[in-house]
Order: sequence, then structure tokens, then C-alpha cells
Amino acid sequence: MNPLDSLRRNPWFETVAEARRRARKRLPNSVYGALLAGSERGRTVDDNTAAFADLGFAPRVAGHHGRRELATTVLGVETSFPVLVSPTGVQAVDPDGELAVARAAANRGVIMGLSSFASKPVEDVCAAHPNVFFQLYWSGEREVLLQRMERARRAGAKALVATLDWSFSQGRDWGSPVIPERIDVPTALRMAPQVLTRPGWLWRFARSGGVPDLTVPNLRAPGGAAPTFFGAYGEWMGTPPPTWDDVKWLREEWDGPFLLKGVCRVDDARRAVDAGVDAISVSNHGGNNLDTTPATIRLLPAIAEAVGDEIEVLLDGGVRRGGDVAKALALGARAVLIGRAYLWGLAANGQAGVENVLDILRTGLDSAVLGLGRSSVHELCPQDLHVPPGFAVTLGGGPAPER
Repeated sequence: MNPLDSLRRNPWFETVAEARRRARKRLPNSVYGALLAGSERGRTVDDNTAAFADLGFAPRVAGHHGRRELATTVLGVETSFPVLVSPTGVQAVDPDGELAVARAAANRGVIMGLSSFASKPVEDVCAAHPNVFFQLYWSGEREVLLQRMERARRAGAKALVATLDWSFSQGRDWGSPVIPERIDVPTALRMAPQVLTRPGWLWRFARSGGVPDLTVPNLRAPGGAAPTFFGAYGEWMGTPPPTWDDVKWLREEWDGPFLLKGVCRVDDARRAVDAGVDAISVSNHGGNNLDTTPATIRLLPAIAEAVGDEIEVLLDGGVRRGGDVAKALALGARAVLIGRAYLWGLAANGQAGVENVLDILRTGLDSAVLGLGRSSVHELCPQDLHVPPGFAVTLGGGPAPER
């Protein structure tokens, strides 16, 4: 039997690992390579997932609850279970891109993060899903940043997610994917050998009436054209890095809930509280920044202990199973964000594939809450886990910084 025939008959998959395998079969090599991402030797990418496997559960034998409460709120916005769709950049994975993701997230009752570098306008995404958090890079002059925030506010974004840190590492030991600036005739001819081996991906775009649009409409200046991904990336690289005063300024200019993404250190978490943020995401950006940064689940306990009573603490990086979600909640996270997991689902089966991934995580989380003898995700705690000696890592500890 042809394996592709089996996939066509049964598009459902039972694990995120299977979604990844199907994504690899369906996507051109360059597109799949862009989803893998990572930097340098990929140590952080690997540790993000391996660290979850190092944690063990401490299940109970009796006294389980027939009904479990999985719902929660993040920054005052309700979510059916504590998983958010993380903002990711230009999606040449599926013609509907972020719109398919938005519809899937809405159908499953979870919050969606939308990247400034997304391939679909914030207005269209917010029309498809009422609970969108808009992600902003520190890129361009303050006047430009104000324009982008105001546009997101008018579109209906419920919160702002600020991503400020990036080291712009270029090299990957396994090779970086070839990402063109735009799809023109010479580019199409050059990429034809790898694209023609993935007829399903090509057909989906052809049926939609076009080729992947590698522009970023959410960075379009008023009255101007949307820049290309590399044009926007160049602006970002050329913008002087922000200070903590700039973080305070962003917080003051955005009059809604504000989340700072990328916190790895306890002292940075405390400074974020001083800057007035409402939430932080303990994040190493999926291993795409400084390689050998420890896994975020190792960093979470110290940060949650330091500031968890003052602001909401989220986590992203390495979440592949519902059990991973439970482990993060037990160590102090209010919720987690997923990136690669839902993109593999999108590649495997479009909107239904994203819904499939969310269902996998929800049922896995429910199973963990059941086995641990808890009635609610809010009851999960460190006593529900076996944490090996030396597992947790504290960065930037010691005395609190001057305020």
C-alpha cells in the first residue's frame, strides 16, 4: 500500500511527532527546514524537549476525579485549557496560513498569538478569532512602533506581546534553509526540483490562486506596500536594542494587557515587574537565539518563585505533549505557548491539523490531571512530579537589582 494513500484516507494523527513526520513528507525541504529553525549546534532546541522527558509524574492510585477543570484565564482572557498559540513568522506552510490557525484556535477556544512578521493582516486574523494577542518586535522608530500598536488595537487585539531580545545568529550545523526574498520566475525555476517532489503542497497553493506571499503586511507603513520578510528583518537588525526604559515606554503606550516574551533570568523577571508588565513568558524563543541557553522548563521554577505572586508567568519552548503542559503548570506556569507543534499540524492537514494538535494536547493534559488525582489544572504543584537533583537552573539570581 502506498503510504500517501493511507494519509489521504486517514488525515488524523495521534501525536505531535506524527504531525512532524507528515509535515516533512508534505513540505519542500526549505520550508520544512525553516520550521525546524534553531541556531548553531541546536543544543537549546534539543534541551527544550529533552528536559520535559527528564521530569517524572507522581500518580495516585485512588481518589481520582470523574470531572476535571482545564479552563483558565490568561491576562483576563478566557481559554478552554492553558495552551496558547505562539506568534510565529511568515507561514509558507499552507495558503491560509494564520487564518487557518486562527479558525482552529477559535474552534478549540484557545488564545492565538499573531506575529508582526505574519503573512496575514491583523485585521483579518482578529475577524476570524476574537481572542488575539499581537506580538511586536522592537523594530523601527518609536513613531512607527506607535502606528503598529494603534493598528493592532483598532483591529481588536486583546493584548500586546513584546519580543525585544535577539542575537541574529546565522549559522546552523545542519544547514540553514534557502528562503527567497520573493517568488519570481527565476526563483521558481531554481526551487522547482524540491517543490515538484511535494505535489500536494504545490497543489494547495495553486488551488488558492497563487504562490507563497513572502511579505509581512502587519509592518506596512500607512499608504505604503507591505515590506518583504527580509526587508522587515533588515529593519529589525538595524534598530538599536531597547533599554528597560524603552520597555516602560511600551508598557505605558499600550493601554491593555502587556506580556514580555523571552525572559530567562530572575533579575530580568524582577525588572519586568518594575517596568509594569502584566505577564512574562519564560522563553528562549524555541532555541532560535543564543544556543546553549538552558531549557525553559529548567528556568521556570526559580522565575515563578521570584515573581509569580506579582504577575502571570507563562512558558514556551519544547511543549509536544499534554503531559508537558501539566509539568509546566506544576512548576509554576499559568499557561504554555506552542509554536512548532501547531505549525507541523498546519503542514500536515491545514486547519484540521492545527485542531488535531490542540486536541492531542488537551486530552494529554486531561489524562495527566486525572492520573495525578487532581480536579483542576489550578491544583497542580511540584509534589505531582519527580524532579531529578540538579534539574532546575537559576540564571541571574542573588540580590534583587537596584530599582
